[in-house]
Amino acid sequence: MYATEYNNNLITALYCRLSQEDLLAGESNSITNQKIILSKHAEQLGLHNCQFYIDDGYSGTDNTRPAYVQMKRDMEAGKIGTIIVKDQSRLGRDHMETDAMMELVFPQYDVRFIAVNDGVDTINGLNEMSGIRNYFNDFYAADTSKKIRAVQKAKGERGEPVGTTVPYGYLKNPEYKGNQKEAPWLIIDPQAAPIVKRIFEMYASGIGIRRICATFEEEKITAPGVYLFHLTGTKASHPNLAQPYRWSITTIRRMLSNQFYCGDTINFKTYSKSNKLKKRLKNDSNI
Repeated sequence: MYATEYNNNLITALYCRLSQEDLLAGESNSITNQKIILSKHAEQLGLHNCQFYIDDGYSGTDNTRPAYVQMKRDMEAGKIGTIIVKDQSRLGRDHMETDAMMELVFPQYDVRFIAVNDGVDTINGLNEMSGIRNYFNDFYAADTSKKIRAVQKAKGERGEPVGTTVPYGYLKNPEYKGNQKEAPWLIIDPQAAPIVKRIFEMYASGIGIRRICATFEEEKITAPGVYLFHLTGTKASHPNLAQPYRWSITTIRRMLSNQFYCGDTINFKTYSKSNKLKKRLKNDSNI
């Protein structure tokens, strides 16, 4: 009884996670559906002070998920009394990390852990099935990664693009359905393509990269990162919104050395050693 009252005075963390692969499972794994399940369960148990921690688009093997990391920090600071997830796989798919959290970390910080669909509530203790579930959740992630890699390899060997980065001067073709013969992956961006052409022409005529950057800044031509931000809203290129016309030397140099502008499709430039290691390693360019 004391533990329930103690938990109620602290945050009840409702943790939701959805990866790109989970989207294939449909509405049942959606963030909206998870929020409904967790809120209802917390209400049924009489748990208050609920706060959502949401990682949308993150793999369960990634232990650096922002909301997950923040939840751990809040727990370590003594702010959380209960953590509720839809099932153990939402907490994570790295069985070593998830086992440690459930068996060591949560007890250390007196945190009650609940996995609704798995029937887990640490107020009643853990059972041997929890560890087995974590192992199979890990196996599922590894198996899914293996299948995705096989598909990507087959596509790449056919000459299909396997990357997601769209070079400046191009746009994703909304008609592309995974087959280059039916419709190309990219189409020319009528606004940016002339800038790319001009860069190559200026450099071929002997104008240096620094001068190209200075010219574009003088003419108030929007830099690629800022242009992409205005086009799609993404900040993946770390746009300098305070100086939208400032072109970097590195940007121009990369464009001039990008074989894609020569009509080549270059796949498998990098690889990772396993689905749990996010660091990308460079492949030998001679392969």
